[in-house]
Amino acid sequence: MKEKLFSWIDNSVSLAVELETELTKRPAISPDSCGEGELDKCLFLENWLKAHGIAQIERYDSPDARAKGGVRPNLIATIPGTQDNERLWIMSHIDVVPPGEAKLWNSDPWTVKYDTAEKRLYGRGTEDNQQGIVSSIIAALSFTEQGLKPQRTIKLLFASDEETGSIYGMDWLVKNKSGLFNKDDMVLIPDGGDLKGELIEIAEKNILWMRFVTKGKQAHGSMPDTGINAFLAGSDLAVRLYNGLSSAFNKRDSMFDPNYSTFQPTKKEANVPNVNTIPGEDIFYMDMRVLPCYPTASILEEIDKIKAEVEKKYRVTVEYGIFQKTESKPTAPDAPIVMKLNEAACEVYAVKPKLIGIGGGTMAAFLRNIGIDCAVWTKTAETLHQPDEYALIDNILGDAKVITLLAIH
Repeated sequence: MKEKLFSWIDNSVSLAVELETELTKRPAISPDSCGEGELDKCLFLENWLKAHGIAQIERYDSPDARAKGGVRPNLIATIPGTQDNERLWIMSHIDVVPPGEAKLWNSDPWTVKYDTAEKRLYGRGTEDNQQGIVSSIIAALSFTEQGLKPQRTIKLLFASDEETGSIYGMDWLVKNKSGLFNKDDMVLIPDGGDLKGELIEIAEKNILWMRFVTKGKQAHGSMPDTGINAFLAGSDLAVRLYNGLSSAFNKRDSMFDPNYSTFQPTKKEANVPNVNTIPGEDIFYMDMRVLPCYPTASILEEIDKIKAEVEKKYRVTVEYGIFQKTESKPTAPDAPIVMKLNEAACEVYAVKPKLIGIGGGTMAAFLRNIGIDCAVWTKTAETLHQPDEYALIDNILGDAKVITLLAIH
């Protein structure tokens, strides 16, 4: 069976180009990034899969009044196997990030340019995450088009909202669709990897994204004693948070790169528009990526202590808000999905896979927290979110072969 599957995949280059081209034509950008959402892209996928003989399709729409159609769709396609325990899920996301500065692109981000010599497909989303979408579909079709049945039932999930936190995607599915996922399921998320295809992600850092508002009293620049400089207090707060949190949570874990927790001040909002005014309000943001051994509750306790120190010193008030908080349990190194993926990647790409943790967040966190083992893996050109993003045909087809091996072994 393996030889027939691999031969069909090797002959599916035109199919990969077609799918990447059609998917890229349909921008699927979150309303949080000034887009309309994923509906058009989802409808295309749904109709395309049905036209190609995949009949078992379900839609789970998360309500979002800001998006086209008022929904953020999540699509699931099922290819029945000879056994339905240990179902194999391949989970990709249909949303993409905006293209950024147009002048940095050498072609239209929404029109695929196929470089046949380099076997590259250029366009926004071609790698992140359409490579995962296309490779999983080609793997599924390698069975259905030849009348073959996988050993395991294959479930393809195409989720919304991964790029802006999965609130309307995986997080919503876990919270609102109980019974959709089973403890014995094996989950591959083809949304992170390396140039060789040897890195298997089994753990993620906890994530805290926070907004800090420091409130003082506005005054004339020549009379600072009549006001309370919120910018000065906010700046001290940012430095204290960086130093204090880095010192308090200083463990190292070689699975991650970097191997420590990070507490970075990032975005800064404008305060007063002129030079000669003491600002009465100041706002900044922090991106915190914390080793899994530290719960986010302990981070917030330390933040409250530092916040109180700054309030007392400068006579200001500090408020903060949390707009992303994710904790993730690790997947066991000997979990079935990890062991089988290790073998499959080694066979297809002739690599010795390494188990790693990452600082970024994926859909895996939501599933790991309910006891479902996940592995995040793909062979990537590492162009995601960049101008002139591209996917390699060889990676699409190679990843499809890895998926078929997971389905039959």
